[in-house]
Amino acid sequence: MIKSELVQRIAEHNPHLYQRDVENIVNAILDEITRALARGDRVELRGFGAFSVKTRDARTGRNPRTGETVDVSRKAVPVFKTGKEMRQRLNAAPIKGRVAAEA
Repeated sequence: MIKSELVQRIAEHNPHLYQRDVENIVNAILDEITRALARGDRVELRGFGAFSVKTRDARTGRNPRTGETVDVSRKAVPVFKTGKEMRQRLNAAPIKGRVAAEA
């Protein structure tokens, strides 16, 4: 699902709201999560999961095309950990497209 599909579904479930208002709300939520992570804060949505930032140290990498070594700088990466309720709901539902033997 992409953001526009999320906005459309929320608007369908809430006919009293205009789609543009739903889009503004979704954008505001995502922007606030992004700003909080940029400040180094952790964002926890109970029952859904938690967003946080981890730092990867600088390292020496290798260019796969030439084999030449390259310096990779230190960077911050966003991390998402699912909440207990979400994991339970996902594991209770059958997985679409999965063969019974795989499950």
